[in-house]
Amino acid sequence: MSGKKLSAWIHTIGPGLIVAALVFGPSKLTITSKIGANFQYGLLWIIIIAIFFMAIYTLIAERIGLASDRSLLSMIGEKWGKGVAKIVGFGIFLVCASFQTGNSVGVGIAIGELTNTDNIYWIIVFNLIGILLLFFRNFYKVLEKVMISLVGLMLVAFIITLIEVKPNVVEVVKGLFIPRVPDGSVGLIVAFMASCFSIVGAFYTSYLVQERKKISGREKTNQSSSLTGIFILGLLSAIVMISAGAILSPLGIEVKTATDMSLALKPAFGDYASAVFLIGLFAAGFSSIIGNASIGGTLLSDALGYGSNFSSKKTRGIIALVMVIGGVIAIIFGGAPLELIVFAQSITIFIVPIIGIAIFLISNDKVYMGELISTPFLKITGAVGLVLVVILAVINFIDIFLK
Repeated sequence: MSGKKLSAWIHTIGPGLIVAALVFGPSKLTITSKIGANFQYGLLWIIIIAIFFMAIYTLIAERIGLASDRSLLSMIGEKWGKGVAKIVGFGIFLVCASFQTGNSVGVGIAIGELTNTDNIYWIIVFNLIGILLLFFRNFYKVLEKVMISLVGLMLVAFIITLIEVKPNVVEVVKGLFIPRVPDGSVGLIVAFMASCFSIVGAFYTSYLVQERKKISGREKTNQSSSLTGIFILGLLSAIVMISAGAILSPLGIEVKTATDMSLALKPAFGDYASAVFLIGLFAAGFSSIIGNASIGGTLLSDALGYGSNFSSKKTRGIIALVMVIGGVIAIIFGGAPLELIVFAQSITIFIVPIIGIAIFLISNDKVYMGELISTPFLKITGAVGLVLVVILAVINFIDIFLK
C-alpha cells in the first residue's frame, strides 16, 4: 500500500477510531483488567457480543450520516418534536460532563505518578491542552490525528506484552467461543457490555461521518469505514483481558490501583512496566477527555439550535465547557464523587434506550434514509441490539435504585 493510499485509508476510518479511543477510557481499561485478573480468559466471549452490536449500531449510524446532510438530532426533532431532541442533547451533555471527571482524574494520576508530582497540575495542564486543540483551524483533522496516535500507542504496548506472556491458546479460544458466567461475574459483565456497546458513541458516529463528508467533499464513501476502529476497540479489550488473565490471575492480584494493572505489562517491559502502563493510562484518559467533551459539546450545541459544525465557535465553546466542568470537579473533589457517578448512571439508564430507539426507527425510515435504509440484516440485528440495551438499562436500574 502506497503512502498516499495509506493516508487515505486512515482518513476514512477516522470516525471509528475516534469512537474507539473515546470508549476505551480509564474506566474501560480498569474494568477489562479486573475481568482478566478475576476470571482469566473465561469472559472473553463478552467482547465478541459487545463488539458485534457496537459494530451494528456504528454501521447504522454511519449510514444515517451518509444519507443526509441533516444531523441526527435535527431528524429526531423533525420526527418527534424539538422537545425530544433537546432532552436527548441535554441528557448526553450531562452524562459526558459527569464522566469527564473520571477522564481528568485518569490523566492526572498517570502523569502525576510518572513524574512524582501533584496530580492536580496535570489535570489543569491537559484540560487546557484539550481546549487549545479546539482553536486549530481544522479541528476534526487534529482530532483524528490525536486519536489515531493515542490508540496506536496503547495497541503497540499491549501487543508487545501479549507476545511476551504467551497465553494458553486453547484456553483463550475456549473463553472466546464457549460462554459461561462464573460466580460473581455478573456485575463486571454488565459494566463491560454497557461501556463497550456504547449507543452514545454510535450516535456520535453519524456526526463524525458528516464532518468527514464535508471535508472530503464526497457524498458517498465506504459505508463500513468506521468499523475498523470498532474492531480495534475489540482487539484492545481482548489483549488487555488476556494479558491480565495470563499475569495477574495466577498471582491472585485484585485490580484496585494503577500499579496493580501495570503488573500485566511486566513480562514485556520489566522495571519499566509501571511507566509504560501509566503512559497507556494517559493515552486512554486524554483521548477520552477530548472525545467525550466533543460528544457532549457537539450534541448540546445541536440541541440548542447552534448546529454541530466543528468550525462553529459556539460548538467549540460548549465542548470546552465540558472539559472545564470535568476538570474543576476533579480538582475540587480529587476524583469523581459517588453522587456524580450515580447521577451520570441514572441519566444514562433513561437516555440510552431513547437514543437506541431513535437511531433504529430513523434508520428504517425511507423518508430520511432513501436508498441507505437499513437492510434486513441490520433490521434484525439492530432490533436484537435494542433489546440488549433495554435489558442492560433495566439491570442498571435495579442495581442502582432497588438494591
